[in-house]
Amino acid sequence: MAGGTGNGEKITPLRPKRPCPECGKPSAREFYPFCSKRCKDIDLNRWLSGAYVIPGRPVEDEEEEPGSSQ
Repeated sequence: MAGGTGNGEKITPLRPKRPCPECGKPSAREFYPFCSKRCKDIDLNRWLSGAYVIPGRPVEDEEEEPGSSQ
């Protein structure tokens, strides 16, 4: 029998158990890494409202393109 789970072998989960980043409760598989749809939606709202920001290049760098001196 291939992949035999009935012979006492312990199955290793693909992802380690982690607490929910919003409330600290254990994460649920269907909402990973969150514990519920509510916590997942709270995090999504923070991204969409601009509360979370990934820094980019400074504005000065975008205005001065290298090799475009006139």
